[in-house]
Amino acid sequence: MADTELAAAIKSALAAVEIPGGGELSGYAGLSDIIVTPGAVAFAIAVAPGMETAFGPAREQAAAVVQKLVGTRKVMVSLTGGKAPPKSGPTFSHGKPVPAGKTAVPGIKHIIAVGSGKGGVGKSTTAVNIALALQAEGLKVGILDADLYGPSIPKLLGLEGQPAIRDDGMFTPHEAYGLKAMSIGSMLVKDQAVVWRGPMATSALRQLLRETAWGQLDILVIDLPPGTGDIHISLFQQAEVDGVVIVSTPQDLALIDAKKAIDMLPRFGVPILGLVENMSYFIAPDTGARYDIFGSGGAERAAADLGVPFLGAVPLVISIREGSDAGRPPVAVSPNGPEAQSFRAIAQRILQNSPQLSR
Repeated sequence: MADTELAAAIKSALAAVEIPGGGELSGYAGLSDIIVTPGAVAFAIAVAPGMETAFGPAREQAAAVVQKLVGTRKVMVSLTGGKAPPKSGPTFSHGKPVPAGKTAVPGIKHIIAVGSGKGGVGKSTTAVNIALALQAEGLKVGILDADLYGPSIPKLLGLEGQPAIRDDGMFTPHEAYGLKAMSIGSMLVKDQAVVWRGPMATSALRQLLRETAWGQLDILVIDLPPGTGDIHISLFQQAEVDGVVIVSTPQDLALIDAKKAIDMLPRFGVPILGLVENMSYFIAPDTGARYDIFGSGGAERAAADLGVPFLGAVPLVISIREGSDAGRPPVAVSPNGPEAQSFRAIAQRILQNSPQLSR
């Protein structure tokens, strides 16, 4: 069945779900578009503030009805309202309650995130290699791709196929180079866009984080989207994040946005672990001459001005680009090379500055 046909069949099936006040969910004005991917089905039910609890049974029934129709695909149903939170807390697609406020993710000791003020600065590449570098320090590490609109982790780690779903509805994460990894990108067809409004994206983040069987991890690295949007707010409000690494290039334009990303963190009580300068300089392979293509030392000066740690610089090296495109990150495949050593030094500074992450 084509995705459009399946979406239409799902909407028809939702006619069996009654909503508060009477009527069918299929005809409810607050029902969002139904998104179908090879591995998942997602939609949102928007309700008036204070009506979340009343709509809870309808949401659970909708999830059950759709699950019967789509078989092994993951069903992701979000219930969104105004600022007034439901008294019982929101629920996952398989009905488990989510405690209000910041709560720990089972099995995960620490969470660190990697963000950037703008796209195109190599944030995801940095996140993957920092995760691998932390693992090289003897820690059990996983990585979550929270950049839902531009997921890169499957490409960077060479992941193939969809994550398995256990009988209890939990995702089984992929494993690559010893890392446990989860990304919405693994559930999309090639070049498929994620066209979700903020509430659906934040609900998907919550489910990817809390409905994945991570096992026992010392650190979960979360690759954030660029900027300061809904996904960042959702993560910082629901989970205890031990700190954030901000990635920038040396140029002023990138640093302007990086400073905005750093400014966001104190508002949520999230520590800044430090600033990484990516694409810092280029060494010509034929002459050995150094070229500061994007300027020199901008991120280090910005870190000093802001009073945050400067974690290190990563050069602009073609092998990093080639390895990333091939799903062969340098820390994993060339651990003794100079590129890998740049990331290893960054990971070591993170642990030196925040020794609690090793415990």
